[in-house]
Amino acid sequence: MSRAGLLSPMETLAIGGIRLASVAAGIRYRDRDDLVLMALPPGAATAATFTRNAFCAAPVTVAREHLARADARFLLINAGNANAGTGARGLADARATCQALADLAGCVAGQVLPFSTGVIGEDLPVARMRDALPAALSGLREDGWAQAARAIMTTDTVPKLASRRFRLGADGPEATLVGMAKGAGMIRPDMATMLAFIATDAAVAAPLLQQCLEHAVAQSFNCISIDGDTSTNDACVLTATGSLGNAVIDSAGGDAWQALCEAVDAICADLATAIVRDGEGATKLVSVEVTTAASAHEARAVADAIAHSPLVKTALFAGDPNWGRILAAVGRAGVDGLDIEAVRIWLDDCLIVSSGGRDPGYREADGQQVMARDSFAIRVHLGRGDAQARVLTCDLSCEYVRINADYRS
Repeated sequence: MSRAGLLSPMETLAIGGIRLASVAAGIRYRDRDDLVLMALPPGAATAATFTRNAFCAAPVTVAREHLARADARFLLINAGNANAGTGARGLADARATCQALADLAGCVAGQVLPFSTGVIGEDLPVARMRDALPAALSGLREDGWAQAARAIMTTDTVPKLASRRFRLGADGPEATLVGMAKGAGMIRPDMATMLAFIATDAAVAAPLLQQCLEHAVAQSFNCISIDGDTSTNDACVLTATGSLGNAVIDSAGGDAWQALCEAVDAICADLATAIVRDGEGATKLVSVEVTTAASAHEARAVADAIAHSPLVKTALFAGDPNWGRILAAVGRAGVDGLDIEAVRIWLDDCLIVSSGGRDPGYREADGQQVMARDSFAIRVHLGRGDAQARVLTCDLSCEYVRINADYRS
């Protein structure tokens, strides 16, 4: 069992009070699980962030409403159908699945948070989901994380699981975090079809849990890009069960709060990295790092211009150090008054651009050596201030085009 970082698909951990079940509802896929039920204990605190896409999916709307009104007792997650772009019927369908589960589980519909991922614009097969719920309820168990991580996959090639153990202060008890995520395409989260579900056994007040999650999401899931597309269904959920028995973390500051935030930051970073590494057809994981910018906004604009550029990303796939494409992306990022003489660009430690053009010491063979690696950094020094930004991205391959051209076939 891993003490930190990504788990293999066969490893499972348990969080006291969290039980999961995965069943085959026939939503879109044959002969595989595609419906996940996660049961939360009474009194658990739950926080969430959601997509900012104006065409947000029906389950996003319903989950937001329910989370604002009641303590969550169940998460209901389906793969294969996004229930997005489905109008009033989509909202009714999402609410119907919540009600169906509530009737069986003996709770109120507002205590069920629905989540969906898959094809946009198709009606949710409510009857099939309803028929699968009894089996899901009877199959709940604490060691169901690995099966659930597989069941929520769509175009993912591998399940994504991560775990952390951390101590709540020097003399505090050891707490556990477990998380799973799905996503491989339509990834540029703005809170991609990205979903993430994380749980800890620590006791944390809900407002503090929300603050912790928003900080972690801002520097992990919101700093990745596979194709520059923000999904209609993005969501990230963090639940604290309190089964550890620690004194409730109810104020920012202090060792316990710091340890919690660091652990949540780390597990979100693990899962976000796994999503980019599994990008549809991706062969390279690339960190775009912009430093010495005049503002964080400026640094992020430059990083995004590089990370989203199809020309840069296809060059990454080819292993071609076509540095002119990177230079052009920096130049069109909208930096007012950019002094190109001050800009420097590296591939890892290989300096390729300085003083407004190709660095005199740069050799094509050195650039090719870096880009032959399956993981490396594009580093940009703007020479304007102290701000910085980092975005994880990947290459754009022929396989990406094939997967997305054939997705509904």
